[in-house]
Amino acid sequence: MSTAARSAVSFGHVVVIGGGCYGSWYTQQLTRAAEHGALLVDRVTVIDRDAGCQVAQRHAEGAYAALPLVVVTAEWDAWLADWLDHSEPAERAGDAIVPSPLMPHLLLDWLIRGAQRRWPARSVTVEPLRVPPAMPWQRAAPDGRHYVSFAEWMCPVNCIEPARCPATRGARDWSMPPALTAYVEAERAAGQALGGPIIFHCSHRVWGVGMIDVDAVVQADRVVAEAGHQGEMRLLVGTVSHCHGALGVLHVR
Repeated sequence: MSTAARSAVSFGHVVVIGGGCYGSWYTQQLTRAAEHGALLVDRVTVIDRDAGCQVAQRHAEGAYAALPLVVVTAEWDAWLADWLDHSEPAERAGDAIVPSPLMPHLLLDWLIRGAQRRWPARSVTVEPLRVPPAMPWQRAAPDGRHYVSFAEWMCPVNCIEPARCPATRGARDWSMPPALTAYVEAERAAGQALGGPIIFHCSHRVWGVGMIDVDAVVQADRVVAEAGHQGEMRLLVGTVSHCHGALGVLHVR
């Protein structure tokens, strides 16, 4: 067995969000990883609302022959909701999502829909952060979401967020998951009833492609259900890498 085959990463179903410039690059890298024995995967699905997206065009030309690839024409949020809602959690073991850098906070939206179904008589909203986190770059959106980054520069799509930052050429001494944990702890110390954080961590898996484990998504829904059954709740939810993130406070009254 080759060294690449021995060190291959394995997945059941990998879902790529978007078939445009980012999605086509991710799909190309997954193809190259499979061709070199670095990736074993049962199925890859690319979701895009445009039937003529870049991935669909290149797939028709045979560009991704090494992948068990399916391109689906659908809205991201609707397809993800159907996929996550209509299968048993055990079926999602080994599955992963490749997010787009420009996608909305889709996994928070999925948690919101689940909470609305679970408690139809209760108010389920996204609440703005009470105080901004200590991040070099951040923006509060009108819908209550909050976007943050440790980078004040433009990062390339293929950055794997190594221990030494390619932009600063120094040690990457920051990471979004522990920073959000510290933020929640500080809010609690200030007397705020803030739970979590629920973190969907996109981390590098193979050949420059970052992924979020679907197991983490399923577990997050369980956390929301347990917290909500105890009464009113406020949970910080973040879809993040080490360097960047989309945040929102899920508030169930």
